[in-house]
Amino acid sequence: MSKVAFHTLGCKVNHYETEAIWQLFKEDGYERTDFDHQSDVYVINTCTVTNSGDKKSRQVIRRAVRKNPDAVICVTGCYAQTSPSEIMAIPGVDIVVGTQDRQKLLGLIEEYKKERQPINAVRNIMKNRVYEELDVPYFTDRTRASLKIQEGCNNFCTFCIIPWARGLMRSRDPEQVVKQAQQLVDAGYKEIVLTGIHTGGYGQDLKDYNLAMLLRDLETKVKGLKRLRISSIEASQITDEVMDVLRDSKIIVNHLHIPIQAGSDTVLKRMRRKYTMEFFGERLTKLKEVLPDLAITSDVIVGFPGETEEEFMETYNFIREYEFAELHVFPFSKRTGTPAARMEDQVDETVKNERVHRLLSLNDQLAKQYASRFEQDVLEVIPEEIVKAGEPHEGMLLGHTANYMKVAFEGTPDMIGQIVKVKVTKAGYPISSGQFVRVMDDEPVEL
Repeated sequence: MSKVAFHTLGCKVNHYETEAIWQLFKEDGYERTDFDHQSDVYVINTCTVTNSGDKKSRQVIRRAVRKNPDAVICVTGCYAQTSPSEIMAIPGVDIVVGTQDRQKLLGLIEEYKKERQPINAVRNIMKNRVYEELDVPYFTDRTRASLKIQEGCNNFCTFCIIPWARGLMRSRDPEQVVKQAQQLVDAGYKEIVLTGIHTGGYGQDLKDYNLAMLLRDLETKVKGLKRLRISSIEASQITDEVMDVLRDSKIIVNHLHIPIQAGSDTVLKRMRRKYTMEFFGERLTKLKEVLPDLAITSDVIVGFPGETEEEFMETYNFIREYEFAELHVFPFSKRTGTPAARMEDQVDETVKNERVHRLLSLNDQLAKQYASRFEQDVLEVIPEEIVKAGEPHEGMLLGHTANYMKVAFEGTPDMIGQIVKVKVTKAGYPISSGQFVRVMDDEPVEL
């Protein structure tokens, strides 16, 4: 039996797609092995969001070549899409496929074995207007399932290469989304995370169908789904209709990840983001009226070209005022090929780092403040893992509440993947401590 090994770099979408590619290999009779073991085929799913993503991808490719020089080395993903010739130039690479045509991979491997000639199968992604169906009936990780609902992005923010790696916005057929959601629930998943490159943009390219309608359809048509999470949504995509769905839903969790990137209108304009802070603030205020306990998490880029101390403080003060529950803070990193990399007034690294630290300590404070609102409350947690030896909360179960707080508590391994009631005994960040109350059976779940 032939063996295949995978290595995935980058985002949740890549991890989803690696699982989908594994399904193709599995159906063809392959056995999956660890990337550090001898394998007949290595598939490296690459990331290109930063220059260091490219570099890491190249290192992993070389590692696979060293592991077994006779193996077939296949490279796919975003870096493969944007720079196929760079990858083909690495000695030992046999097949390069971008972010489309993944279902052709097995055929390409057979072709390579016959011809023994490297194959570059990357096509122009900008010409693609069709969503590529890649089915994942279940995941190697047993607790939370991702469900990819769209591909591509039409925004062309000045710091981002992703439209060139993923192409333009394409939505998955709603019937396929519902069908796969049901498959995942039938495979035992209690929570589904809707994911994509620009997830909240779902439906922009469909006639008379949008994200709010998809959320409603998932709730009414998928039997047994307990939790539904949106991996990321732009402020402009949180329409009044979406808010109505969030308010009425019994399964959509009280957590939204809304990327802000910067809290200053002048920086947003240079980033080519399509909203003002007034609009963003208005959406957040309305959301918190609809869902008082809502956790809002976000991404922030610090030190974008030309960012002054005043502009940075606008971001800082906005985040403090609107009490975000958690932030992912990134120092601006020049991505070759993007307009922002060529901008003048690049911010000094030491200034960037100092600002990152200021935002991280604000994040720490806000996250603790948010968690403390739930101290002594009983919340629903899906345990995901047992905390490893040597780490805080060693041996305890660790999982997320609906509003994305991490809680550790004493429990048994058979609770992993189930919904359990846990009392938050001590709120903290990044992890709160809890006490097991009971396992939920199939009674209606209140979130």
